[in-house]
Amino acid sequence: MADSTPPPSLAIADVHVSYGAFHALRGIDLAVARGEFVALLGPSGCGKTSLLRTIAGFVQPDRGAVMLNGRDVAGLPPRRRNIGIVFQSYALFPHMSVLDNVLFGLECRKVAKAEAAARAERALGLTGLSHLADRRPRQLSGGQQQRVALARAIVIEPDLLLLDEPLGALDKQLRVQMQTELKSLQRRLGVTAVFVTHDQEEAMSMADRIVVMRDGAIAQLDTPEALFAAPNTAWVCEFIGAGNLLRGPLASEGGLRRLALPPGSDIAVPANDDADATVLQVPFDKLRPRVAGPGEGLEVTGRRFLGATVELQLASEFGTIRAHLPPAEAHGFPFGGRAHVSASPDHCRLLPDR
Repeated sequence: MADSTPPPSLAIADVHVSYGAFHALRGIDLAVARGEFVALLGPSGCGKTSLLRTIAGFVQPDRGAVMLNGRDVAGLPPRRRNIGIVFQSYALFPHMSVLDNVLFGLECRKVAKAEAAARAERALGLTGLSHLADRRPRQLSGGQQQRVALARAIVIEPDLLLLDEPLGALDKQLRVQMQTELKSLQRRLGVTAVFVTHDQEEAMSMADRIVVMRDGAIAQLDTPEALFAAPNTAWVCEFIGAGNLLRGPLASEGGLRRLALPPGSDIAVPANDDADATVLQVPFDKLRPRVAGPGEGLEVTGRRFLGATVELQLASEFGTIRAHLPPAEAHGFPFGGRAHVSASPDHCRLLPDR
């Protein structure tokens, strides 16, 4: 019997991209399901924008395949891929009204005027812009301009929506608001979306899955929850801020490997035979500090109020150890005080140091 399972919206296989001697993408494999919201996350120069531009058709890969809904789009220009794109700069036409900006893509596709008007009206309604249809971009706030760019992208009813750091120009409060609105709109439309960001918090709050990229390759691909709970390397852990990374001698004892801390402190992990796993990961919120006497334990060298929690910074020979506590519990650990720290072995992991 033939397989009736629909192909993924986007399938990338062994994609390589080079700019002269520089290898921007190195063997990328990625499948994005219909209706899924995937974030490309990584530091500057990791390849996330090159990957987005390759999907869009602005960059042709040296080798590899890019499939949209089971169709090989290699060599097709962007206008023939039925992809909606929202850029960080919005790229609105300043001499056109909001309505004309939204209609532009439909006019390029020779959509009949009546249908184009109906689709533009719907897109403006979905993005909350109906009352601003006659305004020019310069008369709009940053958030409103972002909505116009989004309406222009969705009005063509794309098979795939590409978002290239579209919230980067907004202030923090508006950015958080637009994250919620953008994710809600994507769900209502059921459109598949690929979102580029360098903001870990943004990726965690919006994406169904996150592609963490490094040096042109995928370092890890997982859900936000799984990625935060189980980063596969010390580099991924550090990049997404998933906990303390402690490098130091680990003494084996009773099936555990313990960090050499002062008496009264205890951080251990179940023994791991993987010789590459040499860095101890301890989540910030799983450390349990206890008040220590003068000269005992570790010194509290810093405190940061984070809203729902307070971060204690403790000096150790392995570097700063951070513990996140509810504010009420943190009162007992003043700057310059002393603390013992412990963590359950079930909450600690050994990671490869790469």
